[in-house]
Amino acid sequence: MASPDKKKPRIENSVPRGDLKLPYPLHHSLYDQLQTLSSDYSKSAPFQHGHIPNSFLEEGVLENVRNEIIQNVKANFKESDLFRVYQSIDLGNLPPVSNDDTDSAAFSDEMLSLASKMPTLMSLKAALFSQEFRFFVEKLCGISPGSLTNEVDCAANCHDTGCHLLCHDDVIGTRKVSFILYLTDPEWTDSDGGMLELYESSEGEKPAAGEKNEIACGAVPAPIPVKTIPPTFNSFVWFVVKPGESFHSVQQVFGNKPRLSLQGWFHSDSIPEHSQNATLQRLKSSEKGEDTEGNYVPFKEKVGAYDIDNIVDSKDVLSESDRLLLSSFINDTYLTDDSIKTIRAQFEEDSSVQLRHFINDNVANIIYSSASLLDNKDNLGNGKSSAEYGAGINNQWHIAGPAHKQRFLEYRGTDVSSDSCGAALNNVHLNLFQSAAFARYLQLLTSLDEAQGHRGRVRRFRPGLDYTVAHYGILTKTPVLDATLCFVAGKGNQCLHDDETGEIVGSDEDALWSSGDVGGFECYIEADEESQEADAEYDAEDDTELLSVSPSNNTLSLVYRDPGTMRFIKYLSSFAPSSRWDISVEYDVTCENH
Repeated sequence: MASPDKKKPRIENSVPRGDLKLPYPLHHSLYDQLQTLSSDYSKSAPFQHGHIPNSFLEEGVLENVRNEIIQNVKANFKESDLFRVYQSIDLGNLPPVSNDDTDSAAFSDEMLSLASKMPTLMSLKAALFSQEFRFFVEKLCGISPGSLTNEVDCAANCHDTGCHLLCHDDVIGTRKVSFILYLTDPEWTDSDGGMLELYESSEGEKPAAGEKNEIACGAVPAPIPVKTIPPTFNSFVWFVVKPGESFHSVQQVFGNKPRLSLQGWFHSDSIPEHSQNATLQRLKSSEKGEDTEGNYVPFKEKVGAYDIDNIVDSKDVLSESDRLLLSSFINDTYLTDDSIKTIRAQFEEDSSVQLRHFINDNVANIIYSSASLLDNKDNLGNGKSSAEYGAGINNQWHIAGPAHKQRFLEYRGTDVSSDSCGAALNNVHLNLFQSAAFARYLQLLTSLDEAQGHRGRVRRFRPGLDYTVAHYGILTKTPVLDATLCFVAGKGNQCLHDDETGEIVGSDEDALWSSGDVGGFECYIEADEESQEADAEYDAEDDTELLSVSPSNNTLSLVYRDPGTMRFIKYLSSFAPSSRWDISVEYDVTCENH
């Protein structure tokens, strides 16, 4: 948090612990509840946490705090693969409540003026930052007296409609206890979303004997939360942050009321034990056990290497049997020599290309119609707030995790003949994408070298539920060609933009996907190879975006990805018009010119 003091001195405990009184405006009954609250905390699951439902501050105080923030403070929109949020005032930037001029000398006139307009918030800050409250928190958590220093972070955050925060454990630096005070609309209901979600964890994969870092990779969260806590007005939540244990997230806000909260951390003198297992450290690790993609599989027949630059006719690469196979799936337009040359020229220029209406109607119509039926059956998309984590899960569609890296449904059935969406997609995956004929076709489209193997899966990203996160475990040692065939609601047409404003023209489903407002797009970003440190990246916006590919119905995206590039599928909003169904395959290639 930004603060005029780079290093905050530790204040010795000077308040008698036997006669602890909490400062106003903290509710007068809190200390009387200490034994019950601490007992409930010690027995809570899936990890130890505490919850004061609706009486954290004295009556009437929080209404004033809420109004002061809304009337005086601006919020800045921030978004990454992990979150979508409006960040507001950092209480550390406001001067302390004091008559001592020396205390306020380091603060700007702007901050002094702002503080004068929010007297109730300043009173609350003084109480939250007080020694008395820190002692109280230590007792609540059952941690050693004096564990918490006078370093406190606290800021106002607003999760408006569509905002969210994905699964993480809050472990950064010397953070010790996380806390949240909710200032939501008093009429907030479960259908408005914004729940605090808590996750069970289990031990991660352990590398084989003799391998580097021969320790367990640490606990990982389950794919779905096991407990939710509503953001009730004047309620308070707290927990000790623990690497690989205190996994939590903020559910998307479905309603049109802002989820306003004060969130912060009490710090200790030192970083927590096993900090190498913290979420941010794990996302920046490429050690064994952190990969989520699996091994490459060789083709069943030799693909062959061709000097594409000297190929005049595609018949020199594709046999009659190759063409017969390809034409049973692919739109004939993309199999002509002229189209192949045009696509190759664009790919050589941009290292990426999107091919719309790629699959022929016979196959695509089966996929699209069955996908629409399943979304309706599961009550997903178009702003429906009744999303259930179990939606769509069955003996063929399995949920993929862990939640701090990804959540989506993966098709693991074997059927390729029925008219179900999964079987139809699986048919394209197994019989087209994994074929040597398709690999040869990709050589013609890209001029890349012979693919050595492939790995991939059929996925479904459900509105209001699913995503992937950029992490170092997906970095490759050699270049890859990403081939992703996407199916979503819409016609799959290229959207037009206004020449003057640059805004997307139209309001149909294609335009909504292209806007990026409902997520589901695939984003490529550059990995920071220079720094392996886990800074406060939940607040950072320094990722270098290289490419963003909007979801588009029946569109094949081809992207050349070098070893220093990560990718993610942005969280799919409940306001998306459908699930994102795709076949995502990586081909292990080498290349000289891209």
